Amino acid sequence: MLVFVNLLSPSRHQLEIEVVFDLVCPWCFLGTRRLRRALRARPDILAQIRWRPFLLNPDLGLGGTARQDYMARKFGGEERARRLHATMAELGQAEGIAFRFERIRRVPPSVDAHRLVRFAEQLGLADAMVDALFTSHFCDGADIGHAGTLATIAAQQGLDHWAAQRFLSGGLETDAIHAENLRAHRLGINGVPCFVVSGRQGIGAGHAIAGAQEPEVLERLMDVAIAEAAEF
Repeated sequence: MLVFVNLLSPSRHQLEIEVVFDLVCPWCFLGTRRLRRALRARPDILAQIRWRPFLLNPDLGLGGTARQDYMARKFGGEERARRLHATMAELGQAEGIAFRFERIRRVPPSVDAHRLVRFAEQLGLADAMVDALFTSHFCDGADIGHAGTLATIAAQQGLDHWAAQRFLSGGLETDAIHAENLRAHRLGINGVPCFVVSGRQGIGAGHAIAGAQEPEVLERLMDVAIAEAAEF
């Protein structure tokens, strides 16, 4: 019997990457796009991304809050907010993100948007849903705290509109989102995005790095995880 070995297709390194993020965080949008770029540059890596919700505004009511008031409270004034937006717009261009902060009228609660990611995950569409939600909010100014808007975004990603609407109208996964947020804080994660990379499933918590890191930094973190896994 002849056995053919394909020397041109070496085995890929398997990594688990936990992304702790909030869908109303522009730095998280930037960070996830940089992660995607890092993975495109590394065809030797087979990554399983797990999306872990974080709530920047856990006490925000269902109606959300006016973005102008939110920015004034968070950054101390409109001028500082404008400088931040200009910086984000410049950084976003390199990742194909056209930030349009002026289109956002209010800062919505993000629990339901995180729930929709969980719903999409059941169909293997979580990655696409995360990017679609970020794009809808930060580029189109969509209210991702509104169930009808979320159902429309779901349909645009190939999910059944009415199934998504029914899911969002109930409370499924709400407790899980809050539990994940609590877990992140207990692990010492106080800011997002945060990336936790592991090459050994079920062993330890992996290696974590916070912030919208450059792809090269994320690649180095992946290499550390790969080297560690090879030791076992």
